Amino acid sequence: MNQFRSPFANTPPVVKNLVIINVIVFIATWVFESRGMISLTRILGLHYFESDYFFPHQFVTHMFMHGGITHLFFNMFALWMFGRVLENVWGPRRFLSYFFITGLGAAALHTFVNFMEISPIVKAFESFNNNPTPELFSQFVNRFQGSMKNVGMNIPAIMEFANDWLEKPMAIGASNDAKEVLNLFVTKLKNIPTVGASGAVFGVLLAFGMLFPNTRLMLLFPPIPIKAKYFVLGYGLLELYLGLSGSASNVAHFAHLGGMIFGFFMIKYWNKHSKNFF
Repeated sequence: MNQFRSPFANTPPVVKNLVIINVIVFIATWVFESRGMISLTRILGLHYFESDYFFPHQFVTHMFMHGGITHLFFNMFALWMFGRVLENVWGPRRFLSYFFITGLGAAALHTFVNFMEISPIVKAFESFNNNPTPELFSQFVNRFQGSMKNVGMNIPAIMEFANDWLEKPMAIGASNDAKEVLNLFVTKLKNIPTVGASGAVFGVLLAFGMLFPNTRLMLLFPPIPIKAKYFVLGYGLLELYLGLSGSASNVAHFAHLGGMIFGFFMIKYWNKHSKNFF
């Protein structure tokens, strides 16, 4: 009689343990936060370095956090599908090093891009605080309206307030109200957490495409076969376009690219200094 064998049974140890840890952390996060106990997202998610919630350990711990069951499933499925092949080729130590270095590289690039986006906003906010006029407030709102919308600010109400203040520049308390609005916006912007193993997973995907470039993969949408090298290249270009265009702004596209970039240079370095890389 044939016995059922789970495909997970032959999964190498590092990939298996990474998947298990991610699932456990996801369940723990849901249990704690749904019961109003503690917010693991706030503690373990990666925050902007000027946020009150930032701690250095978050550069590592954010890789074990996920924003939902779909996010978790696709990351873990990709890690299992491609990571087990790489671990069998490289061995557990090298694969684990690769996973964490690409994850850290992804976080580093994401943090740098965040800095480039947030620092002009903070500078404009500080300029307004030093000279709170209705003209500067209106300019600020018009310039950063997209970012304000992304963090859930009520744009129609803010625009209405800005127009009213322009019409009545001597309105009592208007400058303080404007400062509160912008302070809330900047605080929200700094406190957005980044979670997920996506940066490291994209590094894994890049490595698979470099080691097995002609392996055929079957896409889901559309259901057509494609060589791994073209799949990885297409995915990388898509992430670059989405990152530069600001599409799907709730997704850390540059973190994905960071994982691929660091993975590329790691593989090139290993390939140059090791005769047994493949």
